[in-house]
Amino acid sequence: MRIIGLDFGEKTVGVALSDEMGLTAQPYTTVHRERRDKLRQTYAKLESIMEEMEVGLIVVGLPKGLDNIEGEMCERARNFGDNLSRRTGVDVVYVDERLTTRAADDVLKTGDVKKKDRKQYVDKIAASLILKTYLETKENN
Repeated sequence: MRIIGLDFGEKTVGVALSDEMGLTAQPYTTVHRERRDKLRQTYAKLESIMEEMEVGLIVVGLPKGLDNIEGEMCERARNFGDNLSRRTGVDVVYVDERLTTRAADDVLKTGDVKKKDRKQYVDKIAASLILKTYLETKENN
């Protein structure tokens, strides 16, 4: 069973997938949203990926503040994850994603990816870091 990791944002959703054994996390794609309040196409695209890749668990990052407080974006990420879970029948788990976008950007800088090209990669790399966090936590329990 594969696990999908999602970095939910206002304009994009970064997507990462585990291997079939649920041991590693790889960046997969970025789903671009046309409008912040319209998610139907985003859900449809994710449902298609989940079906094709035989996903058995959804991991969604929660963008908590540095003070560990969940703000509006956390609430929106939870609503998104809950709705996707309802639509697909696949369980969802939430993971603290503080600073994953910054870490993803640092990975790209280290890889000498030009600043203008980083945007196309940063969300799916952030999703892979979210998924990696979950896999490491699961492994230690």
